Amino acid sequence: MTTRTLDTDYLIVGCGAAGMAFADALIAASDAEVVMVDRRHAPGGHWHDAYPFVRLHQPSAYYGVNSLPLGSEAIDRHGPNKGFYERAGASEICAYFDRVMQQVLLPSGKVRYFPMCEYMGGHRFVSRLSGDEFQVRVRKRQVDAAYLEPSVPATFAPPFEVEPGARVVPVNDLVRMASRADGYVIVGAGKTAVDACLWLLETGVAPEAITWIKPREAWLLNRHFAQCGELVGSLFEGLSLQLEAAAQATSLDDLFARLEATRQIFRVDEEVAPSMYTSATMSTGELEQLRRIRNVVRLGRVRRIERDRIVLEGGTLPTNTRHLHVHCAAKGLKAAPALPIFTAERITLQPIRSGLIPFNSAIVAFVEATRDDLVEKNRLCPPNPLPDVPLDWVKGTFIGMQADYLWSKQPDLRDWLERARLNPSRGIMARAGDPQVQAAATRFQANVRPGLAQLGRFAAEQPRANRSTA
Repeated sequence: MTTRTLDTDYLIVGCGAAGMAFADALIAASDAEVVMVDRRHAPGGHWHDAYPFVRLHQPSAYYGVNSLPLGSEAIDRHGPNKGFYERAGASEICAYFDRVMQQVLLPSGKVRYFPMCEYMGGHRFVSRLSGDEFQVRVRKRQVDAAYLEPSVPATFAPPFEVEPGARVVPVNDLVRMASRADGYVIVGAGKTAVDACLWLLETGVAPEAITWIKPREAWLLNRHFAQCGELVGSLFEGLSLQLEAAAQATSLDDLFARLEATRQIFRVDEEVAPSMYTSATMSTGELEQLRRIRNVVRLGRVRRIERDRIVLEGGTLPTNTRHLHVHCAAKGLKAAPALPIFTAERITLQPIRSGLIPFNSAIVAFVEATRDDLVEKNRLCPPNPLPDVPLDWVKGTFIGMQADYLWSKQPDLRDWLERARLNPSRGIMARAGDPQVQAAATRFQANVRPGLAQLGRFAAEQPRANRSTA
């Protein structure tokens, strides 16, 4: 074992989507030297632990890093995502981030990469394989790219007891089953559980064979309004409809009723009031599939799974060893407090626009590379906490749109936004003559001020609900 000393401008801890997008944008905008440290064997972060059939919430066309496209930016022509931009799966995303490292970052000569290393604090990390230690002298800042790393079922123990003999697997193992089960019990209400239900249906499992234990109902974003490229007009249309709903809303409940009426948001069960929102997207085709599942259990969270029954907060449910219970109840998004993104010694990567992790990291890197004043950098990059409850849609939209306004007043940021592959709204101005864009622009201008004012009032008046797991 040896100890080495490294000198660099930036020490980036974490090589997931946030760290990769930050490094890519930073070296594109500056001559900075970077050391990247990650405990995994390859870049890609939690995607290495994701279940095999997971796909992006958003189009591949604005995920990853600015300098290298992900996928072919094609529009799907079949399946539940038909008519929308393609969405990469876990294996494609991991391979993509490896290409970014090998074809962009390392060849730049500005980046040194240390996989399989544990960061110990104090600018020190240790190889998990050799035991070699590295002390880093950081000339500018450390970048915390793992502050909001999510929890996934493969790395998170079930938040309930499991009796010996009960058949319980994490969602990752669903594809590895050697024999069929008499029934499938999906435990969880979040995007992972949604994906598990959809995958079972798509692979031919009858909806009657699926039981969905669903502690909470969620609001889901309509993917139609989350497109880019040649479909970017629908994104602008959606934003204008959201502002119109906000401007006209008389209460928080009325706001969500208006958003639902204009198809901005969905809920699978229209008879149940949602208490959950994590910015997951869904197509109408997927929504129709999920509504085929009738065996939905709403007795709270699972406390214990036994061989012949499931014990929940609000009662029990019979089961048997021929049923497969699928754990989808990981914490998911990390409930971490918002911190100033920039301090004298550290950059803590967090969202600014809600839900767009790579985009947010890239614009933070550009701001870091082009500005010196900490107060100004934090003014341009207000942290936007990850969502959990419906009120977070209000807060997230309000913070994100305030930041968009600030960026619009900065000529270099306006130019960067129009060039950035990760910016989903890129290209709207070029389509100013499109009737859909023109109608959206008229609605936007009429509602942006009263809409934002109302969102600000709702955010200030409503207490924040307690966070909880799926």
